Amino acid sequence: QAFIAPEGSVLLSGDYSQIDLRALAHLSGDPVLVDTFIRDEDVHSATAMQLFGVGLAEVTPDMRRLAKTVNFGVIYGMSGYGLEQATELNRKEAEQFITTYFEKYPGVKEYLEETKQLARSQGYVQTVLGRRRMIPEINSPNRNIREAAERMAINMPVQGTSADIVKVAMINMEREITKRSLKTRMLLQVHDELIFEVPEAEIEEVSGLDAKLMEEAIKLDVPVKVDIKAGRNWGDMEPLSA
Repeated sequence: QAFIAPEGSVLLSGDYSQIDLRALAHLSGDPVLVDTFIRDEDVHSATAMQLFGVGLAEVTPDMRRLAKTVNFGVIYGMSGYGLEQATELNRKEAEQFITTYFEKYPGVKEYLEETKQLARSQGYVQTVLGRRRMIPEINSPNRNIREAAERMAINMPVQGTSADIVKVAMINMEREITKRSLKTRMLLQVHDELIFEVPEAEIEEVSGLDAKLMEEAIKLDVPVKVDIKAGRNWGDMEPLSA
C-alpha cells in the first residue's frame, strides 16, 4: 500500500495466470494437461482429481493445495524426497504421488526425460524462442552436480519460455504506448506481472490493450490468460474487466 499512483492516475497490473504450467503444457504436448487449459478448468483441481481419483465436487482445499505443490514441483524436477519436505506426506506417500502424477500425465514425463537426454547430448536446453542455457554439468561424474544440472535442464525451457512471453509483451506494450502517444508509463515487471501507471482517462484503452498484447505475445497450443487489476495503490488493486 506504500506504492501509490499520482493524483489523477491509477496503478494497473496485467498478471499472467499460471503461465509456467501453460508453457509446460505447450512444450510437453500432454493431451490431458493441454485439454485442461483449453477447457479453462482449474489446473490444480484437475490434478487433484487425477491424483485422488475423485470428482470435482469432492476436491477439498487440502487436496488442491497438495496438487498445486506437485504441479509446480514437477517444473523444478521435484523428487519424492522434495515433495516429502514440502508437505506433510511421508517418503512413501510422496513417491506414490509423483508416480501417480506421471501416470496421469505421461506426456509430461516423456517430455522431461527427453529434455534431460537432449541436454546430455547437446550440452544445452532452450526456450521456444531459441534462447539457450548451456548445461555442461549434466554429464558430471559427481551425482549431486549431475542431478542439480538435470533439474536446471527441466526448469529452464519452462520458466525461460514464460520469461520470453513476458519480455515480448513488454516490448509490444511499450511500442504501442509510444505509437498511440499515451501518457501511460510501464513501471515494473514482478515475476509474471507487468505494472503500469495509467492516467484515469486512459484506463479503458490501456486495460484492453494490455490484456490483448500480453495474451498474444507468443502463440502457444493452450490459451494464455491475463488478469487485469487496477487501484490507487499496489495493495488495493481490484479486478478490472478488459
